[in-house]
Amino acid sequence: MTVTPPASTPPVPGRRLHIRPDRAPGDPGADAPWLREPLPEPFAGWFRRRGWSARPHQLAMLQLGREGRHALLVAPTGAGKTLAGFLPSLAELAGAQRPARAGLHTLYVSPLKALAVDVARNLETPVAEMALDVRVETRTGDTPPHRRARQMRAPPDVLMTTPEQLALMLAHPDAEKLFAGLRRVVLDELHALAPSRRGDLLALDLARLRRLAPGAAVTGLSATVRQPEALARYVAGTGPDAPPVDIVTVVGGARPEIAILACDHGLPMAGHTAAWAMPAVYEAIRAHRMTLVFVNTRLQAEFVFQELWRLNDDALPVALHHGSLDATRRRRVEAAMAAGKLKAVVCTATLDLGVDWGDVDLVINIGAPKGASRLMQRIGRANHRLDEPSRAWLVPASRFEALECEAAVELVEEAAQDTPDPREGALDVLAQHVLGMAVAGPFSAGDLYEEVRSAAPYAGLSRADFDDVLAFVATGGYALRSYAQFARIRQDRHGLWRVATPADARRYRLNAGVIVEAAKVRVRLAKRPRARRPDGRPGLAPQGRRNAGRLLGEVEEDFISQLAPGDTFIFAGEVLRFEGLSADEALVTRAAGQDPKIPAWAGGRFPLSTFLAARVRSLAADPAQWPALPPETRALLQWQRAFSALPPPDGLLAETFPRAGRFYLALWPFEGRLAHQTLGVLLVRRLERARLRPLGHVASDYGVAVWAAEDIAAALSGAGGRGPRLSLDALLSEDMLGDDLEEWLEETTLMRQAFRQCAVVSGLVERRHPGAPQKTGRQVMFSTDLVFDVLRRHQPDHVLLRAARQEAAANLLDVKRLAGMLARIRGRVVWRALERVSPLSVSLVLEIGRVAAPGDPDALLAEAEAALLAEALGQDG
Repeated sequence: MTVTPPASTPPVPGRRLHIRPDRAPGDPGADAPWLREPLPEPFAGWFRRRGWSARPHQLAMLQLGREGRHALLVAPTGAGKTLAGFLPSLAELAGAQRPARAGLHTLYVSPLKALAVDVARNLETPVAEMALDVRVETRTGDTPPHRRARQMRAPPDVLMTTPEQLALMLAHPDAEKLFAGLRRVVLDELHALAPSRRGDLLALDLARLRRLAPGAAVTGLSATVRQPEALARYVAGTGPDAPPVDIVTVVGGARPEIAILACDHGLPMAGHTAAWAMPAVYEAIRAHRMTLVFVNTRLQAEFVFQELWRLNDDALPVALHHGSLDATRRRRVEAAMAAGKLKAVVCTATLDLGVDWGDVDLVINIGAPKGASRLMQRIGRANHRLDEPSRAWLVPASRFEALECEAAVELVEEAAQDTPDPREGALDVLAQHVLGMAVAGPFSAGDLYEEVRSAAPYAGLSRADFDDVLAFVATGGYALRSYAQFARIRQDRHGLWRVATPADARRYRLNAGVIVEAAKVRVRLAKRPRARRPDGRPGLAPQGRRNAGRLLGEVEEDFISQLAPGDTFIFAGEVLRFEGLSADEALVTRAAGQDPKIPAWAGGRFPLSTFLAARVRSLAADPAQWPALPPETRALLQWQRAFSALPPPDGLLAETFPRAGRFYLALWPFEGRLAHQTLGVLLVRRLERARLRPLGHVASDYGVAVWAAEDIAAALSGAGGRGPRLSLDALLSEDMLGDDLEEWLEETTLMRQAFRQCAVVSGLVERRHPGAPQKTGRQVMFSTDLVFDVLRRHQPDHVLLRAARQEAAANLLDVKRLAGMLARIRGRVVWRALERVSPLSVSLVLEIGRVAAPGDPDALLAEAEAALLAEALGQDG
């Protein structure tokens, strides 16, 4: 992507207001006008009846709303951000000056359907109790088509929606009429939306809203972030005409109480499930009113839920919530939690964001948190109040994770933030937007280009890149222009661009959105008893769909393809027996099988944040900080210092050692699994060129190891009198991210994977076609792979190939992170040539065993761990 600096992107010139939540009139510095202005009726009376008083930042947001200012509210969880964002709208709608049913007044955009629905439900309570003549509705992917159509004709006063649904509304021919009277836009959980492809889509939609409703004031609501100015630019857009944005930051509040769970019988060296902690977690659930048990992956969620139910002799109401479960099932769990009917919910990031879950008084995070900001977000779900401390447990699954947990707690205590940097807008998302704007009506290329550049992620978009995207939507690009199906827009005699056919508009509406998940198969309980096959073996009765019962959710197609009838697996909190496929569904029955498999979902692991990684390195390198660590982790670092060396905080520890006829190189960057996997692949290529016959690599969040048939240490030292064949400086030079990376990308499936996503998002390949069933994952793969081969052969600079490289570098390879690490360690590599595996490297050797034996994620490693530690410490006889 060619980046041209925008003509003008000045700092946001709004006011910066730092407000303590307990500030009251009469306090020093409490002479701000919004604190002197009383809360208007009927709101003041409603607050009094509830025993509440409006917080200073809520009054500040109300005053900024009266002034018609754009604003960003940055506040911790439990500060009442959502109510603060809606107070200006409700006050205005309650005022006598607004005529009844004057059209859409406030648009609320949430990253989650569940959050939009929950906020609508919570907003309806004060509306009803104050008898306000305000109509509140939601529009999500679950909203029936007839209601969506009615909302376009007769919109409510307040509409709660998601970025995808907003894009569809803006692509409607009546969008100008719908949004002409819009007064306010509220963007909730903006810190979670902005640094993502969905954030790119929303930014483009905000650019269009600024044209359709230039008088609308935009309010962003965010948890505490590292760069609020970047979010403010996102709210207002960029360029010389961008309006000022006032940033209201809530500081102070009760500090959270965080404890790291201690292990009575020793933390393992490797592993991810924290199975050792399940009895203690269960006892904590018993002792508290409501507990949220957060995990980082859906696989962990299924495992933890099963373990807790195995211990649940008291029949406590414990539920499971993750993104692959059926939506109806998730809504039931959410409603039960809000009503106080559950003791605990085991959940993934689906519950990270601001839904009010009632009387939660403990948050437990299983595994390392991977980021201080994410940890603070999760901890804030407990109590959900600023003036009471939230209580949380961290449960490390291994000795390394204990190190990470301690580092995260320190960052939380310092209120440090590790939210990601602003991102460049994706070109495939832009292609989808261009088509959507053509569906809405004819547009001028020049006008749309200027509009797009006002969106913060696209402020640096060059006209050449925009024209390439436009040509792609119009023809498919040079290599595809002879295929009529790729010509989705056309230019009329006035030079305006229009959608080519009504069918293209229908296909856009069916395929809009930027979330491209791996192909899924629905899992459904078999309703009828199993019949006998002619050969006497058990099988399903032949009624097909009539045999289907309740829908449980979805698992990935690749996982189901590996199952044979009779295999058991854990899903939706149950042990299920796979009976067979019926149409596009997997039919299952409840079972009590031994050693059931656990589905693994793509993209489930969080990356270790840059800030947290730096703190982990600092903690590991400083013995003065070790007393805060668990005894097992302290012992590991002490052994490492005695037998090898500690990883330097600003450099890199490299270790070489022989083992079992192989020669290992272990590196300790502490930069996250994704960056380490990429580094491992590139190191293998360089060792191949050095004729050291590399055999493989393995990565964890903390280190990476490669192993070879030839002696790596001898090649580095020149043992044998032949002189060194390679150096660590050359091996780890930054140029590995040039030709080495490009050549590997050409050979691997990663580029195909990234291209597949870009082809679907851009609309080049459809998932859904009017009147046809949704394409399976294999059908989409076949279509995109064909196009990929054509483009790579005939137009290697095609805009979608460039978009795929951008996607792969950012989300599949973490190239930016790896480049920063290589620059940081230049001249700071500490090498230890060892005679045996080091204490730290035991975890990487165990990781090799875990990858090779995908059964029980931890139990299979127990015996190997003891033997390897004895070997590292020279106790193996």
